Amino acid sequence: MTKAELRRTALARRMALDAGEVARRSDKLRENLLRQFPVEQWQWLHLFMSLESRNEPRTWPIVSWVWGEELPLRLAVPVVQPDGETLRHYELTPDTQLTQNRWGIDEPVPDPVTAPEVLPAVLDAVLVPLLAVDRAGQRVGYGGGFYDRFLARCRPGTQFIGLNMLDEPPVSRIADVLPTDVPLTAYITPGKVWRF
Repeated sequence: MTKAELRRTALARRMALDAGEVARRSDKLRENLLRQFPVEQWQWLHLFMSLESRNEPRTWPIVSWVWGEELPLRLAVPVVQPDGETLRHYELTPDTQLTQNRWGIDEPVPDPVTAPEVLPAVLDAVLVPLLAVDRAGQRVGYGGGFYDRFLARCRPGTQFIGLNMLDEPPVSRIADVLPTDVPLTAYITPGKVWRF
């Protein structure tokens, strides 16, 4: 299947979930992440802030757990730049001021103390939003290319971990993968973890 076909069908299935199911599945994703990955050994974790209008996995429970456990793990989140094509990344702390972007996604207000910029080269792991993934770790997002450009700037060895609200295995192959697409190293659903 093509990215457009997978995007359309997966988004429709995800949008059919009610708020309670989104919360339940988000908790399962968090549990699988914490159980299957060496989160406590990482220095930097990058995560996306959920686009709730599209039933994306809720990432605030992960943030709350990290802060509640008082881990030395530092968190970074993206900010879409005015060019509409690139991301910059800022630390997320309990003191970070947030504002909503044009899509309704929370973003940090850059600040040298409460939200300093974070370079992709320091990241140990990146949680990646997606709609579908294939057996080679190639993903389908919303089609803007934000994450492929970002992941290409991370250092070798950074773990790229896709989170999917749908409990679906990888498809056999995405037909229209581009040379600039960056594959995932792992994929988490509420019920299972795959590694590529």
